[in-house]
Amino acid sequence: MRSIWKGAVAFGLVNVPVKVYSATEDHDVSLHQVHAADGGRIRYQRVCELDGEVVPYADIDRAYDDGDRTVVLTKEDLESLPAEKSREISVVEFVPSDQVDLLTLDKAYYLEPDSSSPKAYVLLRRTLEQTDRTAIVQFSLRQKTRLAALRVRGDVLVLQTLLWADEVREASFPSLDEDVKISAKELELSAALVDSFSSDFDPTEFRDEYQEQLRTLIEAKLEKGESVDTSATFGEESDEKDGGEVIDLMAALRASVERSRASKKDASSTSDEKPAAKRKKSSKAS
Repeated sequence: MRSIWKGAVAFGLVNVPVKVYSATEDHDVSLHQVHAADGGRIRYQRVCELDGEVVPYADIDRAYDDGDRTVVLTKEDLESLPAEKSREISVVEFVPSDQVDLLTLDKAYYLEPDSSSPKAYVLLRRTLEQTDRTAIVQFSLRQKTRLAALRVRGDVLVLQTLLWADEVREASFPSLDEDVKISAKELELSAALVDSFSSDFDPTEFRDEYQEQLRTLIEAKLEKGESVDTSATFGEESDEKDGGEVIDLMAALRASVERSRASKKDASSTSDEKPAAKRKKSSKAS
């Protein structure tokens, strides 16, 4: 990984020098636009509306227009802002970790110690762990002031930028103001359904099916061209529909619990049979 920024986490008079790395990456298949008629590549160019010339990115400045006047802001102007020059990640406060709304979490970054001794880094990490607190910090990155949550993930400090309060839209749905009666039996069945799906979360067990299918489609078209039969590639789509509004909630809950339990039982039987088959093969080999 290549660091994208260097600075220091500052809380009180303690400074923790760090390097900042992007914690996530995109593995989606890269597609570009083409003209449907002849397959020609569609390209976008930065064209000056005054002289019609294509402008290199290096020759482009920013501008603000209030309707009457235009102010041009050069790269030097933007770099002169005190916030842009700052290399400090300032701790504003330490809050209980459960007070950080997951809805506000945005881009994640890893922090690596950037000093001859990682003692201050390790001290901050252990303090956050022991107090079960998250540090709310502010810093400037890429011409923006960022609000972020500084927390611990394993042995690493993670900086996760937060949306500003006015960037989170209010959820206002009149239908939720209605007085809805839920019976004890419905709650019991719903809890049973949750229990039947209960498990420990392991993100490695899940995959991006859309991207897998997209790669399969690309390989099929590379091999067979435009004559590819998508129904043969992916199989016929089932006519069975599970969606739609549930009319009998109790019946749907009971059926869901029974289906989930049966599915778990089948999975358990299959996993028990595999070791037995392996033992049988092993005894034949001996």
